[in-house]
Amino acid sequence: MEKRLLLGDEAIAQGAIDAGLSGVYAYPGTPSTEITEYIQAYCRKTGAGIHNRWCTNEKTAMETALGMSFAGKRALVCMKHVGMNVAADPFVNSSITGVNGGLVVLVADDPSMHSSQDEQDTRHYGKFAMIPILEPSTQQECYDMMAYAYSMSEALKLPVLMRTVTRLAHSRSVVVLRAKREENPLEPVNGSRDWVLLPAIARRRYAGLLTKQAEIAKLALESPFNSFKAEAKRYEMGAIACGNAYNYLSECYPDGIPFPVLKLSQYPIPQETVRTMAEQCESIMVIEDGQPFVEEQIAGILTSECRIIGRLTGELPRQGELNPDIVKVALGLQAMPHSDVAENVVARPPALCQGCGHRSVYEAINIVLKDYKNAKVFGDIGCYTLGALPPYQALDSTVDMGASITMAKGASDAGVFPAIAIIGDSTFTHSGMTGLLDAVNENAPITIIISDNLTTGMTGGQDSAGTNKYEAICRGIGVDPEHLKVVVPLPQNMEEITRILREEIEYHGLSVVIPRRECIQTLARKAKAKAQKQ
Repeated sequence: MEKRLLLGDEAIAQGAIDAGLSGVYAYPGTPSTEITEYIQAYCRKTGAGIHNRWCTNEKTAMETALGMSFAGKRALVCMKHVGMNVAADPFVNSSITGVNGGLVVLVADDPSMHSSQDEQDTRHYGKFAMIPILEPSTQQECYDMMAYAYSMSEALKLPVLMRTVTRLAHSRSVVVLRAKREENPLEPVNGSRDWVLLPAIARRRYAGLLTKQAEIAKLALESPFNSFKAEAKRYEMGAIACGNAYNYLSECYPDGIPFPVLKLSQYPIPQETVRTMAEQCESIMVIEDGQPFVEEQIAGILTSECRIIGRLTGELPRQGELNPDIVKVALGLQAMPHSDVAENVVARPPALCQGCGHRSVYEAINIVLKDYKNAKVFGDIGCYTLGALPPYQALDSTVDMGASITMAKGASDAGVFPAIAIIGDSTFTHSGMTGLLDAVNENAPITIIISDNLTTGMTGGQDSAGTNKYEAICRGIGVDPEHLKVVVPLPQNMEEITRILREEIEYHGLSVVIPRRECIQTLARKAKAKAQKQ
């Protein structure tokens, strides 16, 4: 049997490939990016015909994957947790349409917000949609769960949500592979209107979803990824350890855990098992990365006097990802001593790369806005968000993908002048174009800067959906060509850039300025690849 050393993300990708995957649809977002990149590399190496191009955003990814499922093929859609907010509309409705070919929705959560705006827990979405949820605890489970998920998806005719976290996605372990399964044949849905969600059909489909809940619960109760072991006696405490958190608990007891443990990696929560545990334990500690998703539900499941402890009761911190030491302290064990290696190290916050075109953009913005006491700059999601930090400190807000344009318009509607929006090229096509249309329709007096570095820079240099199309997109949406300007963000061009910015700010209508220069990192990679070929 072949063995490989794989990241959790890579194990998910290989598991999908070996399960007969026909298409992966995604928008890059840490910590999920490596899944699609691994499949892309596999296709380049083997010539496999798995569809693997990046999508414009998570909503289009979810909808396209649903289309592949309609055709009978197995599809994978990948995103980070905040991307699920973008994909929520088709995701929730996919539980009503159901699926044809297996459909797995992989969402990578980011406890501690290593590269994110919040700590949202995707398990809530799966419960809301009333579909099965899987949460692997090891890289081997990341791999094994994919074949299991596709089989379950096709048996239930429902999508399956698989939730992982940063620590598991970005750590490595040896994974044992199985034989590769062939792709499904092309068998589109025929003779059914179940996918036409008119109210009368949707009501019938929703009723069908409700009838499947008992089967979904039974599958979780019997899942090979859930386990519960306890002797028939009374214990002072027990623990429910979810997904990756099971590893932290195991590390606390290298000689074996001395109390009952429910390892929980498939949802909904197996209620019978929890009730059995509660009858044997005076208290149950719920150990889970993310929000108190399980802890909150347990209180509603139990009628016994068993005490539930965890994040809500303060034994575990409410914020941030867990680790073995945090769990040890919660259990009353001695945490391992750690020397403070960073005691004499000066903090080094992240910064824009030397030679980055965004640097010249922010320098120009700061020069021009010195003349405007009430100016506000609305930022967006990307590496250019670092313009909020020293030395530029140029941003007044960054909320979500695409918010720069719409927030600038709202501030302008309220009377703010000048209101500036800065958005990256990939973010613009992801979520900025609709906001631009709103601004065009009212000729809002805002200046939009699309800082184009010809790639999706923050997540490693993936293709940007609108490369070489931005002027055409803006004109097509309705931007006045007289107020659509392109500049090259270099220090020697600072006089021209600042002049254009002043002119467009003073034009009391909508204007778009596109500073364009290739990302210094992707340029270096291209130069290295070219040199290696010579």
